[in-house]
Amino acid sequence: MTQNLRFAVEGRIATITLDRPERMNAFTFAMIDAWVEAIAECRRNDEIRVVIVTGAGAAFCSGGDIAEMKERLAHPPAQRKEELWGRIQRIPLALEDFDKPVLVAVNGVATGAGMDLALMGDIRYAAASARFAETYVRVALVPGAGGAHFLPRLVGPAKALELFWTGVFIDAAEAERIGLVNKVLPDAELLPHVQGVAERIARGPALAIRLMKRAVLQGLRGDLRTNLDLVSSHYALVTASPDHREAVEAFLAKRAPSFA
Repeated sequence: MTQNLRFAVEGRIATITLDRPERMNAFTFAMIDAWVEAIAECRRNDEIRVVIVTGAGAAFCSGGDIAEMKERLAHPPAQRKEELWGRIQRIPLALEDFDKPVLVAVNGVATGAGMDLALMGDIRYAAASARFAETYVRVALVPGAGGAHFLPRLVGPAKALELFWTGVFIDAAEAERIGLVNKVLPDAELLPHVQGVAERIARGPALAIRLMKRAVLQGLRGDLRTNLDLVSSHYALVTASPDHREAVEAFLAKRAPSFA
């Protein structure tokens, strides 16, 4: 790990915190490497049921560090591609295979690649003071961290292109209106709310929750027949699980279930 990215596990919930507030949590390659390591640990550790991603201070993430970008201007195109594919893009690729819930608490400004990193979560909650912008056009770049994939799937291609082409900021209320975030909270209530949601999910039936995520994300890439075939297999698996048995018994006994 690195001092600019904190990784903590409490109970069944892991929290990844971008911790470079003096630079609005602009990420470095060391932070990206630590982020990938944190995701890998969350995958390995069966005790971890939910992951929260947030930022320290007044920003979520302002994207790549512009000072580092200037230092890399002389790098040849093949090296610049490797900086994306071999480093930064490891995060969306790692998350594509990660079937545990990822909740993002956008505590402040999320711009450029920082906004794209927020889009990679399963659910986003925003502080009232949060603002979002796809700022690539301002520095004559394209959305290289995955935004061109994730944003149109959330808000539609026309709105995504408008945000990419203009680089305008939108506030948290507008982000909620267009479906970019699930809910806006007062700043002081953001993290407690997200932690509460994470705790509720973490108490749920782990296998069913993970297979729900697989069914939704894989379903976006498949046709109806394939999706139904896939989910029927998931269904068969969960019916044989101890959690399903406990849920049925609890329902008949009129008590709350207790999942492993």
